[in-house]
Amino acid sequence: MQQIVPGVHTFTGLLMGRVYLLQDEDALTLVDAGLKGVGGRILRQISDAGHSPADVRCILITHAHPDHVGSLQVVQQATGAEVWCHPLEKPVIEGDVPIPRPPSSLRFPSQKADHVTVSRTFVQDETLPVLGGLQVIETPGHAPGHVSFWHPERRLMIVGDVIFYLFNRMTLPLAMATVDMDENRRSVQKLASFQPDIMLFGHGQPIVGGAAAHLAAFMQRLGL
Repeated sequence: MQQIVPGVHTFTGLLMGRVYLLQDEDALTLVDAGLKGVGGRILRQISDAGHSPADVRCILITHAHPDHVGSLQVVQQATGAEVWCHPLEKPVIEGDVPIPRPPSSLRFPSQKADHVTVSRTFVQDETLPVLGGLQVIETPGHAPGHVSFWHPERRLMIVGDVIFYLFNRMTLPLAMATVDMDENRRSVQKLASFQPDIMLFGHGQPIVGGAAAHLAAFMQRLGL
C-alpha cells in the first residue's frame, strides 16, 4: 500500500485498476474493490499497515464494472463493511441485472456481478462522513450510475473511470466498455468545473498537484 497524501492510500499489485483506502481516526473506507481474485491482496495490505479488516466500515463504489466490484463480495464478507453506491448501480451490484453494455456491435458477453447487499445509496451532492466530508458527484456515461467523490478542503477528486491517466496522458475510457460516451464527455466537463488540484483515477497514477491544468489541456484536446 502506498500513501498518496495523508489519510489517502492506494493498494499495489492489483493487476488492473485502482482501489483506494481513506483513513479517518476511527474507521477506514475503501473506494472500489478491484478485479475478482485480488481481495486477498487488499486484505493483506490492510493488515500489513497495522489495521484490522473490521476497521473497514464502508466500501464506496464508483460503478459496478468487473474491475471495480470483482472482489467486492470477498472484501465485504471479510470486513463486514457496508456497501454504498448510486441507485442505478445497486441492482447490478446485487446481481439482479447484467452489467450494462454500450449499444454497439462490439459487446462484452452478458455478465452479472456476484451478489453483495447494498446498505445505502447516494444522492447528488450528498456529503458523506468520510475524511471530514466527501461529496458525491454524479458523473454518468461510462456507467449509468457512475459517481466521483470530491473533497473540497483538499481539492481532491476521485474520478473512477470518467478519465484514465496512462503514460502521463489523460484519455477517455474504453469505448467498448462505456455505455454513453457523449454523457461521459459531459461528466469530464463537470469534473473540470471543480478545478481539482489532486486527481485519483480508476486506471493510472494519481496526479498530486496541478491537476486542473492537466484537465484543462485534456478538455482542449477533446474540443470541450
